[in-house]
Parts: sequence; structure tokens; C-alpha cells
Amino acid sequence: MKPRSSAAKPRRSLLTLLIAAALGLGGSAIAQTSAEPPVANSALDAMMFYQLLLGELNVQGGDPGSGYSLILDAARREKDPALFQRAVEIALQARSGESALAAAKAWSQTVPDDAQANRYVLQILLALNRAGETGPVLRTVLASVPPGERNDAINAIPQTYTRASDKAQVIAAVREALTPYLTSSTHGAAAWTTLGRLELANKRSAAAADAARKGHALDPASPYPAMLALELLEDGQADVEQIVRAQIDAANAAGQTDVQVPIGYARVLLDLQRLRDARVQLERLTNRAPRQLEPWLLLGSLQVQDRAWDAAQLSLQTYLDLAREANGERGRRGATQAYLLLAQIAEEQKDFATANAWLDRIDTPEDAIAVQARRASVLARQGRLPEARQLLRDLPERREGDARLKLVAEAQLLRDAKAFKEAYEVYGQAVKRFPDEPELLYDQALMAERAGMPADMERLLRELIAAKPDHHHAYNALGYALADRNERLPEAKALIEKAVALAPNDAYIQDSLGWVEFRMGNTERALSILRDAFGRRADAEIAAHLGEVLWAKGQRDEALKIWREGLFLAHDNEALQQTLQRLNVKP
Repeated sequence: MKPRSSAAKPRRSLLTLLIAAALGLGGSAIAQTSAEPPVANSALDAMMFYQLLLGELNVQGGDPGSGYSLILDAARREKDPALFQRAVEIALQARSGESALAAAKAWSQTVPDDAQANRYVLQILLALNRAGETGPVLRTVLASVPPGERNDAINAIPQTYTRASDKAQVIAAVREALTPYLTSSTHGAAAWTTLGRLELANKRSAAAADAARKGHALDPASPYPAMLALELLEDGQADVEQIVRAQIDAANAAGQTDVQVPIGYARVLLDLQRLRDARVQLERLTNRAPRQLEPWLLLGSLQVQDRAWDAAQLSLQTYLDLAREANGERGRRGATQAYLLLAQIAEEQKDFATANAWLDRIDTPEDAIAVQARRASVLARQGRLPEARQLLRDLPERREGDARLKLVAEAQLLRDAKAFKEAYEVYGQAVKRFPDEPELLYDQALMAERAGMPADMERLLRELIAAKPDHHHAYNALGYALADRNERLPEAKALIEKAVALAPNDAYIQDSLGWVEFRMGNTERALSILRDAFGRRADAEIAAHLGEVLWAKGQRDEALKIWREGLFLAHDNEALQQTLQRLNVKP
């Protein structure tokens, strides 16, 4: 049997140590011939030794109460932290929380300089769900932490209190403990951020925002209040965004190199569909910290969406160069995404050989379907649609979910080839095989509309809404389809407003709302909504709608400008092209 390392040796019980000491052994007879120094004589007198031995025998004999009392009494007399800890362990093993708390408190009072004692008191109080009593002991714990590590300890407090049921008690106790730090330029930002996170956990977002502002005021360059502000911003509290921007500026001015906040800000902007703002932040970040990996990949992805092919190639190639230097797993996973995006760019530019060359660089089995889906798209672009479909169908299904991915990839291939009826049928196969996945039903409904089957689209969307009442895309799709056909406009508006209530920051849903307002004759309101939507996301279809409203109001020059921008974003966008043809306009 292979010997275990010394770190893996089981901890010997107090009883074992006592017996070994009594027999004059250092743990085993082998120790007599080892090179280790001789074991020092025990300082225990006979009476104390007997008391400890009897205590351990009681515990092992099934009487932990008597054993606990004996060990705790010995701990008090000897002022020995190890004996106090043993008393706490005995009580916890016996599931006597109150006894464990009494032992931990006795330990803290008897050996006041032992920080471990107070940590035990804190944890036991929380385990007993007595968070309201933890303020003084938490303050003592924090005071014992070295100043250089104190912010980390303060930031860890919300995690420590996660399981406490009475959030109001938690906030009161933690505020009591943090009082000495709430005006500190060194620890105030962390302290207010911790209070803010606890307020947020208690669903008091206004109080959380106020805490973020107070923390930021004490230390404008601190990342802590800004990260809290990002959580609040993502939850829809727009007024805290200024904290994030000010922190980025202050950190830049102070020469800080940490990019946690600007990367987090860019990601939140992406989640909020504010793609223009996200791109601006990423461009600034890549200028400020050009050696950071992640911003280049995010920026390249956005540039591909904006069809800024040259800029995207530069960003993605920069990412790959940095990833090769870093040579880590994270960089390798991102490299796969970069290769797929570069292949997409080459495909859009009809450089099919280069597209396949980029795909050849991906050799990870888990990405096989994504790679072959892009190869199939390249084939379809060359007019070889049947061959492309067969390529996808021949893919082996190595992992759970591969069958679904194959069907979705084939349907998307057919959609891009404008074979909408066939795409509808493939999505139907997917829905039958995976009936519990609402997104497949949603995609099938959209294909029904594209295939000229509006009744089927409405039937499928209503089926989806009945199964998943919070599916905002379903409300939006049905409402927009009715508005676009100029049918049942009050019902269309009600559906879209329901979608807005579920996803207020979605630019596409705002576009639908603006469009139905326009259809109902509310031109001014439509214009305001559509301007905001286009500001959030520069999209060719939103440009089509915004331009038409401007055209209808007689603002022809601005309409032409918006349409030209839409054409630059996606020259072949169907909605935009149809709008221009219907109005007989050539921007």
C-alpha cells in the first residue's frame, strides 16, 4: 500500500494523545528510532490528566454531556484554546448548539486575544439563526483582521450571512459592526458596499443605491461601490450608472490597472442591448489596457454584428495573438469563438477558402457541431444547399443535446437560404423531439410567418404564451406581426406592452412599441420611442421604422440619413429594402 503524505495523516484524538503521553510514546514505537527530536514531557499534572482522560472516555462511551463539562472545565482552568475548541467540537457533534455557543463564549472571554474564538461565536450564532446578536462579535472579528486584509473581510460579510432568514436583523447587526469604518477613506467604500449588498438581498434597491453613492463618495476610485452599482444597473436602476462612469475615470486618473469595473460595465451594457455604448466602452478599454484578453474578443464580436469587417478582423487577430502568449485554457476557449467569427467574416466577404481555413484551426471535439454548421453555411452560400444539409445530418451525436443542435443548425441554414417552409418543417421535427423546450416552439412560429402562414404563427405563439406566460419574445412577436399587417391594433399594442413590462430594456421590443404607435397614428410618441430604440441598438430594421416615421413627418433629410446608416449596417435587410421600395426612395 502506497504510504500517505504527512499532510494526509488523520488527526489523533485527544484520548489517543493522552494515552500516548501516559505510556511515554511519541505516537508509535517507530518514533524511538527516528531522527525526530524527543517528545517533551507533558505539563499536565495527574489530576488534570485524569480529568481529560475521563472526559474523553465519557464522550466515546456515549455520554457527551459529561465529557463536555469536564473538558470545558479543564479549558477554563488551563486557559488552553485547544481544549476550548475540543469542548465546542463535542457540543457540535452532540448537536447541542447552545452548549457549543457557551463554550465558544467562554473561550473568547478567557483568551480574549484569540481571534479564532470570536469566529466560532459568530458562526455558531448564525447557525442558531440568531443573526441579530452578531454585531458586537463581528466588530471584534473585523478589528482583529490586519488592516491590509480588512477590506477583503468586509466584502466577505454578505456571503457569511447568506443563510440568515431575517434580513432586517442582518442589516442592523452588520451596520453595528461596520460603524467604525463607515467614514473611513480606507475601508468606507467596502463597508458601504457590503451594506448595499445586504439591502439589495432584502429587495431594497433604493437603499442599496444610496449605500453605493456613499461608498463612492469616500473613495471615488474604489471598485467596490461601482460593482454594486453594476448589479443595480442591470436590474434597471439607471441612476447609478454615473457611479460606474465616475469610478472608471477616477481609476484612470489614479493610474490603476485593474479592469474589473470597465469589463463588467461593457458586459452589463451588452445585456441591456445598449450595443453602441458597449462598443464605445470596449474601444476605450482596449486603448487603455491593450494586453487584456477579454475586451478584444467582446469588441470583435460586436464589430461582426455591426458588419465592421476590417475592424473586427483586427480585434479578433489581436485577441488570438494575446491568447497564444497567455497559453491558458481560457484563451484557448476564446480562440474557438474567434476562429468561428473570422470564418463568418470570410464567408460574408465570399472568401470561402479562407473561411474553411479558419475552421480548420478548431480541433476541439465539443465544438464539432458549431464548426460543421459554419462549413454548411459556406456550402449553402455557394449554392450547394442539399450538400450542406447532408453535412449536418451526417454529424455523429456524441453528447446529450447534439441531436437538438443539429436540427437547429439545419433550420437556421434553411432560414438563411430563405427556404422558410423547409425551415418551418425542421423546427417542427425539433419541437416533437424536444417538447419541453419553448424556444424551439418560438422559432417554429417565426418560420411560420416567414413561410406565409400567419394563422399557424398565431396558433403556435398563443400555445407558447399559455405554456410560458413570461415569454416576452412571444408577446412581442405576435403583437408586432399584427401591427405590421395593420390588424387588431389595440390588441397588438396590449401584447407589446406586456412584452415591455417583462423586458423593458429590449431595443427590439421598444421598436415594436414604436411601430404600433405609428400604425395607430401616434406619430410623436412613435418617433420618441424609435429614437430611443435606435440609440440602444443600431439595427437595420429599427432604422427602417425610424426612417419611415421621420419621412411621414416631413423630416426627409434625417430619414435619408437614418436609412443610409441602416444600409451600412445591413444592406440586404429585408424590412429596410421593402420600406425603401414601398416609398420609392433611394438614399
